[in-house]
Parts: sequence; C-alpha cells; structure tokens
Amino acid sequence: MYRKELYVFEQDKPRKAVVRNYAARDFDELIRIQAESFPPPFPSELWWNREQLTNHITLFPEGAICVEVEGVLAGSMTGLLVDFDPSQPDHSWEEITDNGYIRNHTPNGDTLYIVDICIRPSHRKLGLGQQMMQAMYELVVHHKLKRLLGGGRMPGYGRFADLWTPEEYVNRVVAGEVKDPVLTFLMRCGRTPLQVVADYLEDEESRNFATLMEWKNPFLPS
Repeated sequence: MYRKELYVFEQDKPRKAVVRNYAARDFDELIRIQAESFPPPFPSELWWNREQLTNHITLFPEGAICVEVEGVLAGSMTGLLVDFDPSQPDHSWEEITDNGYIRNHTPNGDTLYIVDICIRPSHRKLGLGQQMMQAMYELVVHHKLKRLLGGGRMPGYGRFADLWTPEEYVNRVVAGEVKDPVLTFLMRCGRTPLQVVADYLEDEESRNFATLMEWKNPFLPS
C-alpha cells in the first residue's frame, strides 16, 4: 500500500502532508469533499456513494489515493486499470469507469485510468492535486503500465461554445491563449491532450465534452 509524507506550501509556509490510500474510515469525509468540490450545476448524483467507495478499496485499493494536510483530509483521486486501444479512443465516463463502481477493473490492463480527482476548496493552491497525480505516475511506473489516462472536463469551454469548436478551444488552451481550470491544471501536472470526446459526462459547463489527457510511462518505448 502507498504512503508518502511530505511538505506542501501555503505561500512560503510549509505544511505537513501525507499522501496515502484511503480506507472505509474516510468515506464520510470523502463524500463531503465531493459535495464541496463539485457544487451545482454539477449533478449531485455523481458524487461518490458508499458502495462505489467500497468497490474502490476492494477491487483496486492501490488506485484509491487521498491526501491529508496536518491531519485534515483534503482531497482524493481514484483510478482503475483498463485495456485502452488508441485506435478506438471514444468512450464515456460512465462506460469506462462502470459509472464509478469500477467493477470492470482489469487487473492485467495496460492503462491506469483516472476516475476522479477532487480537492477541498479550502485547500486548493497547495499543490495537492500535483502530489496525488505524482503518486499515480509512480503507480504506472511500479506496474510497468503503458500510460495514465483520463477525461479532463472543459469547464471554460461553455463561455466560448458559440465561437469555437471544442477542438479549437483545446488548441487555444495549449497555445496559452485561454486558461481552463481543469485542462491547464492537468497540463501543469505533465499530461498532454490526446483527443476531444463528445458526450463524455453530463456537464453543462463543458457542453458534455471532455479531452482525453495522457501521461506515457517514460521508462517504456513509445
């Protein structure tokens, strides 16, 4: 199981943090963090429930990651293993994650797929997302997987949907002309855009689009 002790910084002040696997004792707080992190118009039925969380720690406990800051649970990230065919990349979040229940987890899969990431609003700007993403990269390397993959919401796209196609929007984010709260964050974490997918998730801000964001295992041949 995974546990890493480190410091994160609030401006110039170090704060002690722990990245670890979450457990049943964390469920109530994890659900509370989901509610804080994904307020309306994000559908509340997409917040974690106890059955989903139980599956996460039972079917693939290594992919159930959380972060504490000075004893306060501040965020989580969840993944499962899948076989991914780059020639057939289109899918929805519901299809590839089994609607968050991950009963389709494939122990011998070649790709670590990120189901979800959320950070408590009060603990943002501490670099917690990057630290959990790093833990997932380490999991990819440890298991000699081909890649880490996941669909990135495009919450900034709604403001430009009448002007640009989703692909044009992503190109402008990559060019630095527009900053997207999710895509830009994922790029800062080292992930790169692979393809825009339609009808990925019910998400008004993103117009139901998402961008598949990839991190390739640097220790394997391309």
